[in-house]
Amino acid sequence: MNIRSRTEELEKNILSKYAALSSKAKRKFEEKKCSIRTEFQRDRDRIVHSKAFRRLKHKTQVFIAPEGDHYRTRLTHTLEVAQISRTLARALRLNEDLAEAIALGHDLGHTPFGHKGEQVLNEIFSKGFRHNEQSLKVVDYLEFHNEKPGLNLTYEVRDGILNHTGNREPITLEGKIVKIADRIAYINHDIDDSIRARIISKEDLPKDCIKVLGSTYGERINTMIMDIIKNSYERNDIKMSEEISYYTNKLRDFMFQSVYLNKKAKSEEDKAKFIIEQLYEYYNKNFEKIPAEHRKHHETIRRTKDEIVCDYIAGMTDRYAIRVFKDIFVPRPWQK
Repeated sequence: MNIRSRTEELEKNILSKYAALSSKAKRKFEEKKCSIRTEFQRDRDRIVHSKAFRRLKHKTQVFIAPEGDHYRTRLTHTLEVAQISRTLARALRLNEDLAEAIALGHDLGHTPFGHKGEQVLNEIFSKGFRHNEQSLKVVDYLEFHNEKPGLNLTYEVRDGILNHTGNREPITLEGKIVKIADRIAYINHDIDDSIRARIISKEDLPKDCIKVLGSTYGERINTMIMDIIKNSYERNDIKMSEEISYYTNKLRDFMFQSVYLNKKAKSEEDKAKFIIEQLYEYYNKNFEKIPAEHRKHHETIRRTKDEIVCDYIAGMTDRYAIRVFKDIFVPRPWQK
């Protein structure tokens, strides 16, 4: 029995004419197809089983190394994006597996200490740094599959990962779903975390936004999702209505002013910046201190020294970066 073929046939019969079909998915390097899983399902599994995916649990979303167990990390953010993406894809009769794979892989290249880490590496690395480009680099070169560099993901998943942010649009509607789901997720869960951290209160949220979108986390997400479905069903685009888009963007602007640029919320970011700068300078001067396995892998794919250093630091979790910094720069008590 070939379950994959049966699933591919179901996709052709059930999904929208605008959906991406797994039977048409392409990889850079051709592989023997699985008898059970479609190509997009295989991509999802390779991402979930990667080391980069596991490291997301200790990478900052908004608050650096929060003490409370209920604050989002980069991993829980990723899971929320994946869930919203699947909901939208199912409702719009698009390919859930493709949307899920893109969502699970979209932030694999994020740095320690969240966007502050990304900003610092962009300033000090000669070629600049963008987390979406790094995410693609992770799946193309830095992770391994069958003891070979790269996960060899499908073109559709790779495109969605690269274009989940920025001005370029993904080539698939599933990729566009992830792009808008990412924004829905972080706006709403960052509000939730910021209220928990007492950076803002519910009363601080713009009244007109709350009136239209909803007063609770769940209500706002539901409003945004329902609006997207209404305005995208059986259409070759993924979009919100002008009204909901306006209030969503206004809420995002509020978060930038009140949280993302708030000195209290970002009180530790100068320290994070210092750690990354010092590690970058140290490893460029002491290149041999980078683990041999990491250096050897990069040398096989012809990377320059500063690229190798940048990739090594970008792959660190918050706590690993702090530990390495302490090991290098903080003196240890003398012992007999």
